[in-house]
Amino acid sequence: MSKPLIIGDKAPGFCLPADGNSDIDLVDFKGQNLVLYFYPKDDTSGCTTEAIAFTDKMSVFSKHNTKIVGISKDSVAKHDKFKAKHEIKIRLASDESLKVLQEYGVWVEKNMYGRKYMGIERATFLIDEKGKIVHIWRKVKVKTHVDAVLAIVSELNT
Repeated sequence: MSKPLIIGDKAPGFCLPADGNSDIDLVDFKGQNLVLYFYPKDDTSGCTTEAIAFTDKMSVFSKHNTKIVGISKDSVAKHDKFKAKHEIKIRLASDESLKVLQEYGVWVEKNMYGRKYMGIERATFLIDEKGKIVHIWRKVKVKTHVDAVLAIVSELNT
């Protein structure tokens, strides 16, 4: 594994299949801020709460020239069902190959009830208009996370 990403690093580029039979490419966000959040699995309680919270604040993020993209290893078809079921409006990308998850350092060994396995660390990267990482949240607490991200995004534009 390469060295972990830190604030100030250039965000690793990607082009991934996404909801609605589309692609999401990092270069599409040049000139805008991007909240790139990684989450374990569609339709689980924490992931659903987080996606709905980001959806609810989309217009506020938009006022700060900021887009939101979620990435998991779930398929595009699963993303589409998840979005329809919960009326989620943010874009969701699929990284079934794990390549982007590994580049961002969020494909990690986890431990639950003494069982070790590989999975996605819930983490968020704030990428500025020039493609630099300006903030990183790791081991995210879902209930307060979106407001914490919005607070930092608000500071970028003051």
